[in-house]
Amino acid sequence: MKGNDMRDGLNKDDVAFEINFYNGLIRRNPNFVEALVALGDLYTKAGMYQEGLAVDEKLVQLKPEDPIVLYNLACSYSLLNEIDKAFRAFKKAIHCGYYDFEHLEQDSDLSNLRRDRRFQQYLARIKEKMPSKIAE
Repeated sequence: MKGNDMRDGLNKDDVAFEINFYNGLIRRNPNFVEALVALGDLYTKAGMYQEGLAVDEKLVQLKPEDPIVLYNLACSYSLLNEIDKAFRAFKKAIHCGYYDFEHLEQDSDLSNLRRDRRFQQYLARIKEKMPSKIAE
């Protein structure tokens, strides 16, 4: 779900402006989920992975069973090369209903995790168990 480049056509000044904007919203309402999601995505696009992880950890506190939130947490951990944590978050995302296999197999944020043998084996097992229309 997250991106790790400026492909949305935003330059660094735009990203900095948006980060400040969302931080202002969150200062007024620390549990504003939509603003936190946008901020986490911006941090990741700006290469500020540690800050993105902090946002994702906050979102997991607010929405602990949300598969997208858990998937984004796995992405943040993978970007920081925290593979064990990324794998645990990924497994929980799947358990909670994340099934966009096409996306996760191409998501550059998960590149580090995809190289892990446990991930490859787990994903193969999950895809075997899924109805074909979901796993495609």
